[in-house]
Amino acid sequence: MSSLHDIMEDKPAAAPNQLIDSFGRAHTYLRISVTDRCNLRCLYCMPHEGMEWKKRDQLLTYEEITRLATIFTDMGIRKIRLTGGEPMVRNGLPTLIKELGRIPKLETLAMTTNATLLATHAHDLKTLGLNALNISLDTFSKERFQAITRLDLFDQVLQGIHTAIDCQFDSLKLNMVVMSGINDDEIMDFADFAARHKINVRFIEYMPFKDNSWASDKVVTYKDMLSQIESRYELTRVEGDLSAVAKDYAITGGGSVSFITSMSESFCSTCNRLRLTADGSIKSCLFHPAEINLRDGMRQGASDQELQGMILYSLAQKPEAHPPAEEIAAMENRAMIEIGG
Repeated sequence: MSSLHDIMEDKPAAAPNQLIDSFGRAHTYLRISVTDRCNLRCLYCMPHEGMEWKKRDQLLTYEEITRLATIFTDMGIRKIRLTGGEPMVRNGLPTLIKELGRIPKLETLAMTTNATLLATHAHDLKTLGLNALNISLDTFSKERFQAITRLDLFDQVLQGIHTAIDCQFDSLKLNMVVMSGINDDEIMDFADFAARHKINVRFIEYMPFKDNSWASDKVVTYKDMLSQIESRYELTRVEGDLSAVAKDYAITGGGSVSFITSMSESFCSTCNRLRLTADGSIKSCLFHPAEINLRDGMRQGASDQELQGMILYSLAQKPEAHPPAEEIAAMENRAMIEIGG
């Protein structure tokens, strides 16, 4: 009988990661937006004057997404996150999740959602292969939720969150964008929720995007948030993967809090992610306007090898770091909802 050592010796070595940029960063994480549409109208995400939605034939089909996801995983991607808009507003999403879950080299299939439609689908999505879930919620006040999102769907969101907790996904995180004078008085409420339900809550510094009314005085830094939470809870820093975007802290007794410090402490030097927009453009950096459209390449008959070349060309344009926040606020880029976060 072969020993485990013999089996491991016979196993072929993993192919080297091809997605290495000009600064030596290896990319293993791809965020795929499946739609630019959303059933909420969050102030920091959607331009105040609204959006001109993409037409159906402008969006990548599920077959095109699956083809590109397979190409990306062959090149080194190991984690895919589905985003939007709100991904669950697109018809047939379970079909896509099932197909992506079959990709052999993919280790993590995740989704970010506002949870408005989650309660009736969470168990099925987990069964189909979704193993990680991030839920966006910025307030526990029903009235404030309506002011931030411009819609009254708070009860549905809470129901979706509690259903997701019951499902016991491999990873479940609650995302809160903290905005001074808007919801920063609820930081402790979210920390309490993390401790009570033994989940992770991530506090995200307010970032500038097209027409989202960003201003530097609305940013609450992670150090200020951390100081607040430490006044009530004993926290222990958890050292994660070098490419992680969040600073993670375990709460003594259960649960954890994390901080995404895009504004106060950039993590560009270890960035490992790429983005694919709903209409098929690859963005090597969230705050870099340059794009290359893979949808058009596919529809013009590009081979997998040619698409790989387009991906590598885009990666070669990735900057070493994003510019200061004030410059980001002034530059011409897509709105957050058009990019997929």
